[in-house]
Amino acid sequence: MARDLQGRLGLGYNSQFVNSVVASRVPGVSVKYALTRDIALEAIVGSSTASPSNSVTAVKFFKNLFLETNLNFYFTFGGGIVAANQKSGSEFLGALGAEFFIPGLESLGLAFEAGGSVHNLTGDGFSFRTIGVSFLDAGIRFYF
Repeated sequence: MARDLQGRLGLGYNSQFVNSVVASRVPGVSVKYALTRDIALEAIVGSSTASPSNSVTAVKFFKNLFLETNLNFYFTFGGGIVAANQKSGSEFLGALGAEFFIPGLESLGLAFEAGGSVHNLTGDGFSFRTIGVSFLDAGIRFYF
């Protein structure tokens, strides 16, 4: 009864990386592909040419831990190159999350996640932050 996404491509957005918590927040467009029933990969790209510029290019790996009816509970980790407030660097995150599917709308996934991230922006050094993101930030995806 769990949502099997193997071989399906999901298009949506992701707004978890540090570039999305600054004044000129920019979410990334995401493409998620399920390689198997338990493993998926996601590519995230977002950019703004406004001043100051803001961008993200990242990848995430997903491992399903529990498969419930209309819900996939997973572990995820990812990393990317971010630019925010005229600073650039890298960010890595890890989290537990779930993607919920509304009965009757089986191709629409709403995700939420909780975990932590570490980023290293020029001039700031390493920073750790906890993350707790609703589907408004972790992403909404439509699966083909």
